Amino acid sequence: MTKFKVVHYINQFYAGIGGEEKADIQPFSEAKVVGPGLAYMNSFGDEAEIIGTVVCGDSFFNENLDSAKKDVLDRIKQFEPDIVVAGPAFNAGRYGIACGEVAQAVMTELGIPAVTGMYEENPGVEMYKKGAYIVPTRNSAAGMRKAVPVIANLALKLLRKEQVSPEADNYFVRYRKNFQDEKRGSARAVEMLVKKVNDQEFTTEFPMPEFDNVAPATAISDLSKARIALVTSGGIVPKGNPDRIESSSASKYGTYSIENIDTLSADSYETAHGGYDPVYANQDPNRVLPLDIVREMEQEGLIGSLHNYFYTTVGNGTAVANAKKYAAEIAQKLLADGVDAVILTST
Repeated sequence: MTKFKVVHYINQFYAGIGGEEKADIQPFSEAKVVGPGLAYMNSFGDEAEIIGTVVCGDSFFNENLDSAKKDVLDRIKQFEPDIVVAGPAFNAGRYGIACGEVAQAVMTELGIPAVTGMYEENPGVEMYKKGAYIVPTRNSAAGMRKAVPVIANLALKLLRKEQVSPEADNYFVRYRKNFQDEKRGSARAVEMLVKKVNDQEFTTEFPMPEFDNVAPATAISDLSKARIALVTSGGIVPKGNPDRIESSSASKYGTYSIENIDTLSADSYETAHGGYDPVYANQDPNRVLPLDIVREMEQEGLIGSLHNYFYTTVGNGTAVANAKKYAAEIAQKLLADGVDAVILTST
């Protein structure tokens, strides 16, 4: 029996090269099984085998998206696989974007199936679920043992050209199909409503997204006595980006002093953000973090005082869970420092 040929895409960490300090590794490939590929091989059994592994650092891929994707795709093509498996990426944002981009490109440009896995809040899910098969996973590698068999089973069904569905094979809905039902939509809706009010089980035909509702804070009655802080997701950092905040899918935020500084000069500050053209922000960082204007307001007595530190991160592709985590930490620090209000700027 001829086995199906599989290529596995992974990042520098799962290739055993290193963590963040090695995230700039350029693409390379090996005709062997690496890292989590061993778990896939066990799940594939006698039906499929990994004939090659393609590796790329998360930072390199995201910062050189077009060229890195082409390089990775060329390396995959050389193995002539029947399917590509990427990751799983769990809740690693940059890894998720890389896995999603590779899987989508494999399906659209090479015309073969591709499967990956991610946590539901990984930004790669929303970006690529329409272009690739993405299996939901836990938020960390602790879920590897459960994720791999599901991904492998879906891959095998696609290789056998069997019919698959999100419900039966546990992947995020890629698109919706029109169909003719025996009952009108209004009748089906009433039936669901009756079941709902009677606490009976029912399945919605269109799951709605859930959004946080945040109650607005009490308005500040006298700005002339208020202490104001500056916070941005626009990536403004001291020149050289000393804390190495990533240009996409940020894994951290920075805290920097602006005590006795009236304006952000182009010589001393820049943006680390990779999701917009940085030219105008680098020419005048105050365009993203308006220190100059707020200082003027402070000097004119329109506000009581400006906090001595600003907080910054990159919103580009950053996971919702991480963004909430940063916000909670920053808010606690601001409260402890007696800050009354925040000017929160984006790009």
